Amino acid sequence: MEIPYTVTARPDTGLWNAKIGIWLFLASEIMLFGGLFSAYVFLRIGADAANPWPHGLLNVPVGTFNTFVLISSSMTMVMAWASLKMRKFAQYRIYMGLTILCALAFLCVKAYEYNDKFHHYGVWLKNGEFITGHLEENTPESLTILPDIHHEGRHFWPETEHGAPREIKKADIRRWSNFTPKFSPFFAIYFTLTGLHGLHVFGGMVVNIYFWLPGSKLYRTNPEHLANRVEVSGLFWHFVDLVWIFLFPVLYLL
Repeated sequence: MEIPYTVTARPDTGLWNAKIGIWLFLASEIMLFGGLFSAYVFLRIGADAANPWPHGLLNVPVGTFNTFVLISSSMTMVMAWASLKMRKFAQYRIYMGLTILCALAFLCVKAYEYNDKFHHYGVWLKNGEFITGHLEENTPESLTILPDIHHEGRHFWPETEHGAPREIKKADIRRWSNFTPKFSPFFAIYFTLTGLHGLHVFGGMVVNIYFWLPGSKLYRTNPEHLANRVEVSGLFWHFVDLVWIFLFPVLYLL
């Protein structure tokens, strides 16, 4: 039994089935991320002098590089679809492969960022002092921190300079944590938004790998059907890129 309207458009909508389906799916995705962006707004509005919203804790150059990678992947995705429409299968394989490489690069860079946060700590002392830096040693009696050197007004560049190791008695510590969701509402929403976005990048990469390898066999029998499938995957991929275009300035720059 052949499924209708997988290649030709439906007469009532002017679209083929999968294209209608992906637009409905993307509408639900907009509501999902819209709710999370709203949570970010309310968390930031709720910040006060006692619990200020942090600045300068994310690596802006790395985030900028990842933005460039995703924008490039959108271009290669379009070129992959256009190559199929022009029946240039070899070019399709090249551009789709580049899209997959960009997705993998994005995830690797994000893993690097996460790893850095897991090894970066903040320490609140009972005297009101707050220290951030890398944990050098943790004993039952004390912590040894390699403290960051903070520069006034420097919000768009990572704190890569460190002072001399500082030993802090645990009896003087009110609270300490690495840069994970329990550290602050900022990192809670940061890991929620970027983690969910990363899952979407991974899912899109898996689908593209399928169309690049076993799924590409469809080209031999029905190249237009394959082009339609890649277009649907491309619409999802452009949505994932668009979400990051909003995430980057909201989390890294503002």
